[in-house]
Amino acid sequence: QVQLVESGGGLVQAGGSLRLSCAASGIIFSASTMGWYRQAPGKQRDLVATITSTGITNYADSVKGRFSISRDNGKNMVYLQMNRLKPEDTAVYYCDAATRLRNYWGQGTPVTVSS
Repeated sequence: QVQLVESGGGLVQAGGSLRLSCAASGIIFSASTMGWYRQAPGKQRDLVATITSTGITNYADSVKGRFSISRDNGKNMVYLQMNRLKPEDTAVYYCDAATRLRNYWGQGTPVTVSS
């Protein structure tokens, strides 16, 4: 049973910080590329950041320098540290696990950044 459970979303003021967490189970976590995606109202789901099994990271241009993705293979956890948040960061954030056969998604955690 594959499960990805996000937490840490909420309401924050512009310029503030928030840390999202994703707990994974049912996958070989240490061998999977993990990622964060987000979907704002009226927009498609977009890539935020990814991190490979060896720790190589990739970020969307819109969050470079502000967000940081990390993972703890011992705890099967992936994190997204979000700094200097902007109102345009408001979205539902989804955790993604890329396995050999398919991608799995969590239910999402909403982030609202007020101006």
